[in-house]
Amino acid sequence: MNEAFLSYLWKFRLYKNEHLQSTEGEPIEVLQTGEQNHQAGPDFFNAKIKIGDTIWAGNVEIHTHASDWLKHQHQRDDAYDNVILHLVYEPDMDIKRKDGTPIPTLSLFKRIPPILYQNFLYLDSSKQWIPCQEQIAQIDGFTLSNWLDRLLIERLEQKITPILQSLQQNQNSWETTFYYFLARTFGGKVNSAPFELLAKSLPLEVLAKHKNQLFQVEALLFGQAGLLDKEFEEDYPNALRKEYHFLQKKFTLNSLQGHSWKFARMRPPNLPTIRIAQFANLIHQSSSLFSKVLSTQKLEDYYQLFEVQLSDYWLTHYVFDKSSKKRSKSLGITTINSLLINTVVPMMFVYGKKRGENDLSDKALKLLETLPPEKNSIIEKWTTLQVKPQNAFETQALLQLKNRYCDSKRCLECAIGNKLLRSMK
Repeated sequence: MNEAFLSYLWKFRLYKNEHLQSTEGEPIEVLQTGEQNHQAGPDFFNAKIKIGDTIWAGNVEIHTHASDWLKHQHQRDDAYDNVILHLVYEPDMDIKRKDGTPIPTLSLFKRIPPILYQNFLYLDSSKQWIPCQEQIAQIDGFTLSNWLDRLLIERLEQKITPILQSLQQNQNSWETTFYYFLARTFGGKVNSAPFELLAKSLPLEVLAKHKNQLFQVEALLFGQAGLLDKEFEEDYPNALRKEYHFLQKKFTLNSLQGHSWKFARMRPPNLPTIRIAQFANLIHQSSSLFSKVLSTQKLEDYYQLFEVQLSDYWLTHYVFDKSSKKRSKSLGITTINSLLINTVVPMMFVYGKKRGENDLSDKALKLLETLPPEKNSIIEKWTTLQVKPQNAFETQALLQLKNRYCDSKRCLECAIGNKLLRSMK
């Protein structure tokens, strides 16, 4: 037996509830199950239960065995003094409060529908990509759509905390905070950390003073990245190196180590040198970028906002001192979509919530609905299971479902798992 399963039964009243009695024989009537608590403390707050002739208001604690109360040291914790009912599977001992008064105990030992428990065990023991892989096609569109809506909001709300923490550290500068998170997204999965460190090592105010000169912006970014720490064969990187040394002394800058960046097994357009060059160009052509993001209305205008063209040197190079065939290296639509999904939408959503401007939070959600579905291994697998997302709103929700629920087998907390538990035969 499993405590999470017992909590599920209690929350949705799925146990056999005829003639409920405490282990001491007193009749029990559940008036309110209470609010489930996922933090420290009793499992359910603010329950209302009639025991005998008395209506009690308080908390409910759930254990597989009654003796788990002692194993978990609840008898030493004041937070459990207001427990009015101890719900257990095995009532292997009587439990008392710190003052010596007994806590009424309700046992579900013979009150669990066998088919419900069998379905739970089936999902919980599944070794498939998702526990309900064989059954998910049975889920109706209404249930799936509503659950994806909730998952998307949950995913965005999880991103609020780091953004607000960064905002506090930046003296409530939204532009600086946006600069940091934009840089992280520019780095992709492989170089997100060094790209974020690069942005934090180079104040936006410093870049702003030289933003009209793309050469100086590149010198600052490549120098701070630790990628100008040697003599080069070609004139352009040597000129960048010379300019950076001047600016480094002027602003007392400390650069990163060049070995922080990952170059191995990467497609040339995603190499950190190209990404830094693109980032430099974006800074060069933009002022108050976050303010522009907030005021932009159409998807095509967002694409135009992030459209960059690299300097001549990078048209024939992917890295320093190694020429290549001339080729345009502007940000592709896929990359811009990633910037919109992973930076613009969360920042706009948080900004709207923080400022009480719900129209901006709604605008962020609508932007996701206009973006095409993402393409990655997780989304491809969902598609093979006949769950076919229509836009980025749905792919973000499906990523949340897989990473936060399916991988941890949180079927009891999932609307899909919840429905299947009650319908599987």
